Amino acid sequence: MQDIERHLIDRSATIKEALRKLNDLAADAILFVVDQERHLIGSLTDGDVRRGFLRGLTFESAVESFIQANPKYIQRNNYSIEKIIEYRNKNLKIVPVVDDAQKVVTIINFRQNKSYLPVDAVLMAGGRGERLRPLTDTIPKPLLPIANKPIIDYNLDRLVSFGIDDLWISVRYLGEKIREQVGDGSGRGVRIQYIQEDEPLGTIGAVRKVDSFSHPYVLVSNSDLLTNLDYEDFFIDFQRSDAALSVVTIPYMVNVPYAVLETANGHVVSFKEKPSYTYYSNGGIYLMKREVIQNIPPNTFYNATDFMELLIKQGQKVISYPMRGYWLDIGRPEDYQKASIDINHIKF
Repeated sequence: MQDIERHLIDRSATIKEALRKLNDLAADAILFVVDQERHLIGSLTDGDVRRGFLRGLTFESAVESFIQANPKYIQRNNYSIEKIIEYRNKNLKIVPVVDDAQKVVTIINFRQNKSYLPVDAVLMAGGRGERLRPLTDTIPKPLLPIANKPIIDYNLDRLVSFGIDDLWISVRYLGEKIREQVGDGSGRGVRIQYIQEDEPLGTIGAVRKVDSFSHPYVLVSNSDLLTNLDYEDFFIDFQRSDAALSVVTIPYMVNVPYAVLETANGHVVSFKEKPSYTYYSNGGIYLMKREVIQNIPPNTFYNATDFMELLIKQGQKVISYPMRGYWLDIGRPEDYQKASIDINHIKF
Protein backbone atom coordinates (compact mmCIF):
# COMPACT_ATOMS: atom_id res chain seq x y z
CA MET A 1 0.00 0.00 0.00
CA GLN A 2 0.94 3.65 -0.18
CA ASP A 3 2.56 6.32 1.96
CA ILE A 4 -0.64 8.31 2.22
CA GLU A 5 1.00 11.46 3.61
CA ARG A 6 2.57 12.13 0.21
CA HIS A 7 -0.92 12.44 -1.28
CA LEU A 8 -2.54 14.56 1.44
CA ILE A 9 -2.55 18.34 1.78
CA ASP A 10 -4.38 20.58 4.22
CA ARG A 11 -7.21 22.73 2.89
CA SER A 12 -5.47 25.89 4.15
CA ALA A 13 -2.20 25.28 2.26
CA THR A 14 -1.29 27.55 -0.65
CA ILE A 15 -1.27 26.36 -4.21
CA LYS A 16 2.48 26.90 -4.28
CA GLU A 17 2.86 24.24 -1.57
CA ALA A 18 0.54 21.96 -3.53
CA LEU A 19 2.58 22.36 -6.70
CA ARG A 20 5.73 21.30 -4.86
CA LYS A 21 3.99 18.14 -3.67
CA LEU A 22 2.54 17.41 -7.11
CA ASN A 23 5.99 17.79 -8.63
CA ASP A 24 7.46 15.32 -6.12
CA LEU A 25 4.72 12.79 -6.89
CA ALA A 26 5.66 12.71 -10.59
CA ALA A 27 3.56 10.02 -12.34
CA ASP A 28 1.32 9.74 -9.26
CA ALA A 29 0.52 13.46 -9.27
CA ILE A 30 -2.76 13.81 -7.45
CA LEU A 31 -3.42 15.28 -4.02
CA PHE A 32 -6.36 14.79 -1.70
CA VAL A 33 -7.35 17.86 0.24
CA VAL A 34 -8.29 17.26 3.88
CA ASP A 35 -9.10 19.24 6.99
CA GLN A 36 -7.18 18.96 10.25
CA GLU A 37 -9.06 15.77 11.18
CA ARG A 38 -8.22 14.28 7.75
CA HIS A 39 -11.79 14.41 6.42
CA LEU A 40 -11.75 14.20 2.63
CA ILE A 41 -12.75 17.52 1.05
CA GLY A 42 -11.59 17.24 -2.55
CA SER A 43 -8.85 16.31 -5.00
CA LEU A 44 -6.26 18.33 -6.88
CA THR A 45 -4.32 17.62 -10.08
CA ASP A 46 -2.11 19.70 -12.38
CA GLY A 47 -5.16 20.25 -14.59
CA ASP A 48 -7.14 21.68 -11.66
CA VAL A 49 -4.30 24.11 -10.98
CA ARG A 50 -4.20 25.31 -14.60
CA ARG A 51 -7.95 25.80 -14.65
CA GLY A 52 -7.73 27.78 -11.41
CA PHE A 53 -5.13 30.14 -12.83
CA LEU A 54 -7.29 30.69 -15.90
CA ARG A 55 -10.08 31.74 -13.53
CA GLY A 56 -7.81 34.38 -12.01
CA LEU A 57 -6.54 32.55 -8.93
CA THR A 58 -2.93 33.20 -7.86
CA PHE A 59 0.00 31.36 -6.25
CA GLU A 60 -1.11 32.67 -2.86
CA SER A 61 -4.67 31.36 -3.22
CA ALA A 62 -5.72 28.54 -0.91
CA VAL A 63 -5.73 25.01 -2.27
CA GLU A 64 -9.44 24.75 -1.50
CA SER A 65 -10.16 27.29 -4.26
CA PHE A 66 -8.75 24.94 -6.93
CA ILE A 67 -10.10 21.54 -5.96
CA GLN A 68 -12.53 19.07 -7.42
CA ALA A 69 -15.09 18.91 -4.63
CA ASN A 70 -16.50 15.44 -5.36
CA PRO A 71 -13.57 13.06 -5.82
CA LYS A 72 -13.97 9.33 -6.38
CA TYR A 73 -13.24 7.32 -3.23
CA ILE A 74 -13.77 3.95 -1.57
CA GLN A 75 -15.42 3.60 1.83
CA ARG A 76 -13.35 1.02 3.64
CA ASN A 77 -16.10 -1.16 5.11
CA ASN A 78 -18.77 -0.52 2.51
CA TYR A 79 -17.71 -1.23 -1.06
CA SER A 80 -17.92 -3.95 -3.66
CA ILE A 81 -15.23 -5.58 -5.76
CA GLU A 82 -17.26 -4.45 -8.79
CA LYS A 83 -16.62 -0.82 -7.79
CA ILE A 84 -12.88 -1.50 -7.57
CA ILE A 85 -12.91 -3.06 -11.05
CA GLU A 86 -14.99 -0.16 -12.40
CA TYR A 87 -12.50 2.43 -11.12
CA ARG A 88 -9.58 0.40 -12.46
CA ASN A 89 -11.20 -0.01 -15.87
CA LYS A 90 -11.88 3.74 -16.02
CA ASN A 91 -8.10 4.17 -15.70
CA LEU A 92 -8.23 5.88 -12.31
CA LYS A 93 -4.69 5.60 -11.03
CA ILE A 94 -4.99 6.77 -7.41
CA VAL A 95 -8.08 6.40 -5.22
CA PRO A 96 -8.40 7.37 -1.55
CA VAL A 97 -9.97 5.05 0.99
CA VAL A 98 -12.02 6.64 3.77
CA ASP A 99 -13.56 5.33 6.98
CA ASP A 100 -17.15 5.74 8.12
CA ALA A 101 -16.38 9.33 9.20
CA GLN A 102 -14.99 10.19 5.74
CA LYS A 103 -11.43 10.36 7.08
CA VAL A 104 -8.71 9.22 4.66
CA VAL A 105 -7.12 6.00 5.97
CA THR A 106 -5.11 4.80 2.98
CA ILE A 107 -4.53 5.22 -0.75
CA ILE A 108 -4.96 2.69 -3.55
CA ASN A 109 -2.45 3.06 -6.38
CA PHE A 110 -3.55 0.91 -9.31
CA ARG A 111 -0.12 1.20 -10.88
CA GLN A 112 1.18 -0.83 -7.93
CA ASN A 113 -1.88 -2.54 -6.45
CA LYS A 114 -3.79 -5.10 -8.48
CA SER A 115 -6.96 -4.73 -6.43
CA TYR A 116 -8.37 -3.81 -3.00
CA LEU A 117 -10.04 -6.85 -1.51
CA PRO A 118 -12.36 -6.63 1.54
CA VAL A 119 -10.47 -9.45 3.21
CA ASP A 120 -8.44 -10.14 6.36
CA ALA A 121 -5.61 -12.59 5.74
CA VAL A 122 -4.15 -15.09 8.21
CA LEU A 123 -0.82 -16.76 7.49
CA MET A 124 -0.21 -19.94 9.46
CA ALA A 125 3.46 -19.87 10.49
CA GLY A 126 3.65 -21.83 13.73
CA GLY A 127 4.89 -25.20 12.46
CA ARG A 128 8.21 -26.85 13.26
CA GLY A 129 9.18 -27.76 9.70
CA GLU A 130 10.42 -31.22 10.69
CA ARG A 131 10.99 -32.45 7.15
CA LEU A 132 13.33 -29.54 6.44
CA ARG A 133 15.65 -30.18 9.35
CA PRO A 134 18.47 -29.27 9.94
CA LEU A 135 17.62 -26.05 8.03
CA THR A 136 14.79 -25.34 10.45
CA ASP A 137 16.74 -26.07 13.64
CA THR A 138 17.59 -22.39 14.02
CA ILE A 139 15.40 -20.71 11.37
CA PRO A 140 11.60 -21.04 11.25
CA LYS A 141 10.49 -22.43 7.89
CA PRO A 142 8.67 -19.23 6.80
CA LEU A 143 11.97 -17.34 7.07
CA LEU A 144 14.00 -19.72 4.91
CA PRO A 145 15.36 -17.65 2.01
CA ILE A 146 14.52 -18.15 -1.64
CA ALA A 147 16.74 -15.91 -3.81
CA ASN A 148 17.70 -13.99 -0.63
CA LYS A 149 14.08 -13.30 0.32
CA PRO A 150 12.18 -15.17 3.07
CA ILE A 151 9.35 -17.45 1.93
CA ILE A 152 6.83 -15.56 4.02
CA ASP A 153 7.74 -12.27 2.32
CA TYR A 154 6.63 -13.62 -1.05
CA ASN A 155 3.26 -14.41 0.49
CA LEU A 156 2.95 -11.06 2.26
CA ASP A 157 3.96 -9.07 -0.82
CA ARG A 158 1.47 -10.97 -2.97
CA LEU A 159 -1.38 -10.38 -0.53
CA VAL A 160 -0.51 -6.68 -0.16
CA SER A 161 -0.41 -6.28 -3.94
CA PHE A 162 -4.10 -7.24 -3.98
CA GLY A 163 -4.89 -4.53 -1.45
CA ILE A 164 -5.14 -6.77 1.61
CA ASP A 165 -3.98 -4.49 4.40
CA ASP A 166 -5.19 -6.29 7.55
CA LEU A 167 -2.95 -9.30 8.07
CA TRP A 168 -2.41 -11.78 10.88
CA ILE A 169 0.41 -14.27 11.39
CA SER A 170 0.01 -17.29 13.66
CA VAL A 171 3.33 -18.11 15.34
CA ARG A 172 4.71 -20.67 17.77
CA TYR A 173 8.05 -22.33 16.92
CA LEU A 174 10.74 -19.60 16.85
CA GLY A 175 7.89 -17.12 16.64
CA GLU A 176 9.98 -14.28 18.06
CA LYS A 177 12.23 -14.47 15.01
CA ILE A 178 9.23 -14.10 12.70
CA ARG A 179 7.93 -11.13 14.72
CA GLU A 180 11.35 -9.48 14.59
CA GLN A 181 11.85 -10.10 10.86
CA VAL A 182 8.35 -9.21 9.62
CA GLY A 183 7.41 -6.47 12.10
CA ASP A 184 4.10 -4.68 12.34
CA GLY A 185 3.65 -4.07 8.63
CA SER A 186 4.26 -0.31 8.76
CA GLY A 187 7.11 -0.63 6.27
CA ARG A 188 4.62 -2.11 3.80
CA GLY A 189 1.87 0.39 4.60
CA VAL A 190 -0.32 -2.31 6.17
CA ARG A 191 -1.16 -3.64 9.63
CA ILE A 192 0.28 -6.99 10.73
CA GLN A 193 -0.81 -8.57 14.01
CA TYR A 194 0.23 -11.86 15.59
CA ILE A 195 -1.63 -14.86 16.98
CA GLN A 196 0.41 -16.69 19.60
CA GLU A 197 -0.05 -20.47 19.68
CA ASP A 198 1.07 -21.62 23.12
CA GLU A 199 0.23 -25.17 22.07
CA PRO A 200 -0.11 -26.54 18.52
CA LEU A 201 -3.58 -25.70 17.17
CA GLY A 202 -3.47 -27.51 13.83
CA THR A 203 -3.79 -25.96 10.40
CA ILE A 204 -6.71 -23.67 11.25
CA GLY A 205 -7.36 -23.76 15.01
CA ALA A 206 -5.46 -20.54 15.69
CA VAL A 207 -7.87 -18.54 13.52
CA ARG A 208 -10.51 -18.98 16.24
CA LYS A 209 -8.40 -16.87 18.60
CA VAL A 210 -9.06 -13.69 16.58
CA ASP A 211 -12.23 -11.81 17.51
CA SER A 212 -11.45 -8.53 15.76
CA PHE A 213 -11.34 -9.20 12.04
CA SER A 214 -12.03 -5.97 10.12
CA HIS A 215 -13.67 -7.41 7.00
CA PRO A 216 -16.58 -9.75 6.23
CA TYR A 217 -14.25 -12.28 4.57
CA VAL A 218 -11.17 -14.06 5.90
CA LEU A 219 -8.43 -15.73 3.86
CA VAL A 220 -6.32 -18.38 5.59
CA SER A 221 -3.12 -19.65 4.00
CA ASN A 222 -0.12 -21.75 4.89
CA SER A 223 2.90 -19.47 5.02
CA ASP A 224 5.29 -21.95 3.39
CA LEU A 225 3.65 -21.83 -0.04
CA LEU A 226 5.11 -20.23 -3.14
CA THR A 227 2.31 -19.18 -5.46
CA ASN A 228 1.16 -16.53 -7.92
CA LEU A 229 -2.52 -17.16 -7.19
CA ASP A 230 -4.84 -14.44 -8.53
CA TYR A 231 -6.52 -13.52 -5.25
CA GLU A 232 -9.03 -11.23 -6.94
CA ASP A 233 -10.30 -13.99 -9.24
CA PHE A 234 -10.38 -16.36 -6.25
CA PHE A 235 -12.46 -13.82 -4.33
CA ILE A 236 -14.88 -13.13 -7.20
CA ASP A 237 -15.45 -16.85 -7.76
CA PHE A 238 -16.14 -17.33 -4.05
CA GLN A 239 -18.49 -14.36 -3.78
CA ARG A 240 -20.51 -15.35 -6.86
CA SER A 241 -20.98 -18.87 -5.52
CA ASP A 242 -22.34 -17.60 -2.18
CA ALA A 243 -20.37 -20.36 -0.48
CA ALA A 244 -19.39 -20.59 3.18
CA LEU A 245 -15.83 -21.58 2.25
CA SER A 246 -13.71 -22.03 -0.85
CA VAL A 247 -10.49 -24.02 -0.97
CA VAL A 248 -7.75 -23.69 -3.58
CA THR A 249 -7.21 -27.10 -5.13
CA ILE A 250 -4.29 -28.46 -7.09
CA PRO A 251 -5.01 -30.64 -10.16
CA TYR A 252 -3.23 -33.99 -9.98
CA MET A 253 -3.38 -36.23 -13.05
CA VAL A 254 -3.07 -40.00 -12.89
CA ASN A 255 -2.29 -41.85 -16.14
CA VAL A 256 -3.27 -45.51 -16.12
CA PRO A 257 -1.03 -47.49 -18.50
CA TYR A 258 -3.63 -50.23 -19.09
CA ALA A 259 -7.16 -50.52 -20.37
CA VAL A 260 -9.66 -49.97 -17.56
CA LEU A 261 -12.89 -51.97 -17.41
CA GLU A 262 -16.05 -50.43 -16.05
CA THR A 263 -18.38 -53.00 -14.54
CA ALA A 264 -21.90 -53.16 -13.14
CA ASN A 265 -23.29 -56.19 -11.30
CA GLY A 266 -20.35 -58.25 -12.49
CA HIS A 267 -20.87 -57.31 -16.14
CA VAL A 268 -18.34 -55.36 -18.18
CA VAL A 269 -20.16 -52.31 -19.55
CA SER A 270 -17.28 -50.40 -21.15
CA PHE A 271 -13.56 -50.14 -21.69
CA LYS A 272 -11.30 -47.12 -21.39
CA GLU A 273 -7.95 -47.53 -23.08
CA LYS A 274 -5.12 -46.10 -20.93
CA PRO A 275 -7.31 -43.40 -19.37
CA SER A 276 -6.20 -40.32 -17.50
CA TYR A 277 -7.98 -39.18 -14.34
CA THR A 278 -7.67 -35.76 -12.72
CA TYR A 279 -7.99 -35.46 -8.99
CA TYR A 280 -7.80 -32.31 -6.89
CA SER A 281 -5.71 -32.02 -3.73
CA ASN A 282 -5.89 -29.45 -0.96
CA GLY A 283 -3.78 -26.36 -1.77
CA GLY A 284 -3.70 -24.98 1.78
CA ILE A 285 -5.43 -21.67 0.93
CA TYR A 286 -8.99 -21.02 2.14
CA LEU A 287 -11.43 -18.14 1.77
CA MET A 288 -14.44 -18.02 4.07
CA LYS A 289 -17.22 -15.85 5.41
CA ARG A 290 -16.17 -14.41 8.75
CA GLU A 291 -19.17 -15.80 10.61
CA VAL A 292 -18.33 -19.46 9.90
CA ILE A 293 -15.15 -19.15 11.99
CA GLN A 294 -17.36 -19.54 15.08
CA ASN A 295 -17.67 -23.21 14.09
CA ILE A 296 -13.98 -23.76 14.93
CA PRO A 297 -13.72 -25.05 18.51
CA PRO A 298 -11.73 -22.63 20.73
CA ASN A 299 -8.29 -23.53 22.09
CA THR A 300 -8.35 -26.89 20.34
CA PHE A 301 -6.03 -28.62 17.88
CA TYR A 302 -8.11 -28.43 14.71
CA ASN A 303 -7.23 -28.96 11.05
CA ALA A 304 -8.71 -27.24 8.02
CA THR A 305 -9.86 -30.61 6.65
CA ASP A 306 -11.87 -31.21 9.86
CA PHE A 307 -13.37 -27.74 9.48
CA MET A 308 -14.45 -28.36 5.88
CA GLU A 309 -15.99 -31.71 6.82
CA LEU A 310 -17.93 -30.02 9.64
CA LEU A 311 -19.30 -27.32 7.33
CA ILE A 312 -20.36 -29.94 4.78
CA LYS A 313 -22.13 -31.97 7.49
CA GLN A 314 -23.96 -28.80 8.54
CA GLY A 315 -25.22 -28.42 4.98
CA GLN A 316 -23.10 -25.35 4.30
CA LYS A 317 -21.64 -24.80 0.86
CA VAL A 318 -17.94 -25.64 0.41
CA ILE A 319 -16.48 -25.16 -3.05
CA SER A 320 -13.23 -25.85 -4.90
CA TYR A 321 -11.19 -23.26 -6.76
CA PRO A 322 -8.78 -25.07 -9.12
CA MET A 323 -5.33 -23.48 -9.18
CA ARG A 324 -4.49 -22.13 -12.64
CA GLY A 325 -1.08 -20.66 -11.94
CA TYR A 326 2.06 -21.64 -10.03
CA TRP A 327 1.80 -23.36 -6.66
CA LEU A 328 4.42 -25.18 -4.59
CA ASP A 329 4.23 -26.47 -1.02
CA ILE A 330 7.76 -26.10 0.37
CA GLY A 331 7.65 -29.03 2.77
CA ARG A 332 10.63 -31.16 1.77
CA PRO A 333 14.28 -30.44 0.85
CA GLU A 334 13.56 -31.23 -2.81
CA ASP A 335 10.65 -28.73 -2.77
CA TYR A 336 12.91 -26.06 -1.30
CA GLN A 337 15.49 -26.74 -4.01
CA LYS A 338 12.80 -26.59 -6.70
CA ALA A 339 11.50 -23.27 -5.35
CA SER A 340 15.00 -21.78 -5.52
CA ILE A 341 15.13 -22.67 -9.23
CA ASP A 342 11.53 -21.84 -10.12
CA ILE A 343 11.59 -18.39 -8.54
CA ASN A 344 13.58 -17.10 -11.50
CA HIS A 345 10.80 -18.08 -13.90
CA ILE A 346 7.56 -17.29 -12.02
CA LYS A 347 5.57 -14.30 -13.16
CA PHE A 348 4.22 -12.51 -10.07
